[in-house]
Amino acid sequence: MSRVRADEEEYWHSSKFRAFTFDDEDDELSQLKESKRAVNSLRDIVDDDDDDLERVSWSGEPVGSISWSIKETASSSTSSLDGRDSSLQKGSSSYAALPKQASSYSLSSLFKGRNKLPSFQSLSDALTDTGVKNYAPELRRPKAEYKDYSSDWSPKDTVRRMQRGKVCSLERFRSLQDKLVLLDEAVAGHDGNVITAVLIFLKRTLRREILFRELEVRQVALSHLIHFLRETGEQKFLLDLLRFLDRTEEVALSQYREHLNIQDVEKRMEFLKSCVGLPFSAEDTSHIQDHYTLLERQIIIEANDRHLETAGQSELFRKYPRKASILNMPLVTTLFYSCFYHYTEAEGMFSSPTNLKKTFKIPDKQYVLTALAARAKLRAWGDVDALLTTKNWLGYTKKKAPIGFHRVVEILQRNNAPVQVLQEYVRLVEDVETRLNLATKYKCHDVVIETYRDLKDRIQLIAYKCKVERGSAEEEKINSILNN
Repeated sequence: MSRVRADEEEYWHSSKFRAFTFDDEDDELSQLKESKRAVNSLRDIVDDDDDDLERVSWSGEPVGSISWSIKETASSSTSSLDGRDSSLQKGSSSYAALPKQASSYSLSSLFKGRNKLPSFQSLSDALTDTGVKNYAPELRRPKAEYKDYSSDWSPKDTVRRMQRGKVCSLERFRSLQDKLVLLDEAVAGHDGNVITAVLIFLKRTLRREILFRELEVRQVALSHLIHFLRETGEQKFLLDLLRFLDRTEEVALSQYREHLNIQDVEKRMEFLKSCVGLPFSAEDTSHIQDHYTLLERQIIIEANDRHLETAGQSELFRKYPRKASILNMPLVTTLFYSCFYHYTEAEGMFSSPTNLKKTFKIPDKQYVLTALAARAKLRAWGDVDALLTTKNWLGYTKKKAPIGFHRVVEILQRNNAPVQVLQEYVRLVEDVETRLNLATKYKCHDVVIETYRDLKDRIQLIAYKCKVERGSAEEEKINSILNN
């Protein structure tokens, strides 16, 4: 009984927990805290599952970058070493008794990912390894920079990056479906440069028949490609595309446009002759025929006038030498040339202005305007008067200007016509206000005085009297009107 009682006393008075003393150190608790800190630091450095979220440390650098990893590892290592040194200075024997193993993640493993090294390396060795610290940033590029050259971008992401000016390789899109999705995304982005870049890629990697068939149902991309081919001068590819689309008129116009690249005049005329039979519309066919006829006339006129100018047989060519050849000039320029050098020739001559008017059906307004400018430049005022004079069926003559007499006055004044000639045509301006403005502007005093007289405006006559010279014929005329 005494033994049983002694056991009960020992049971109730014994304990497996030690009493707290200031001299003891809680090794397990300190190790647990240190392990927790190490795990948390490794999770921040190694875990990069959420690459899209950019986290920034207090230093201002993105968390997870190489420079951040080096600084954070070095700072944590330094702090741990300082703590260990301070503990050693206090006389703690736990670190001496239990040397700590570094984590299995070395610096290189932090930069490369989660791959563990086969051999363990202590943290102090890693910090003292100068080679690793110096060359560690070169082991891997930043992930954001690496993605610029990635080949796993979707068509939508690729188009967005191209819109931002990023370098993107389109070679990864190999299937027809991927290429068409890429083209549709480019069209949906409404960026002409991106659309053209994608079309160039498709043009290089697809057969023409497949490309034409797919573009036929994508009108926006088709318009971009046609414009690009015209700008780059890829005529054969453009003609094949237009023929596939059955655009016969556009094919004909594209072929006709090739005459601009022919420098030899005779060859150009033959080419235009062959273009007359192309499937143009009725209106375009007439224009092509006129172009061919005009070039044919220009060749004849140029050869004849060059001979006259070289031989010196024409006084007009000696007084007004030609400044340029008439070949390949527009119809209006050819008409002006003809009115300047061949105005008096008979209608049967190819160089006659009336022949050109009749052949090419030039309107009266265009003909009068061009002929008036040519004859006024030569100061042939008699030809100007004859050009603007018409006869009716009774034989009466009358001045008539399809372009309006106010424009006649402007053209004559631009060619330094005398005041007597200007006054004759200023009087023919029907609108009174326009007539007064022109007469005042060009100092046609007689017209101003006669207009105020017809209006019976005594005040304006008195005011205009101050604008003419004292003792001139205009002043005497104003006085005579005022006295009567």
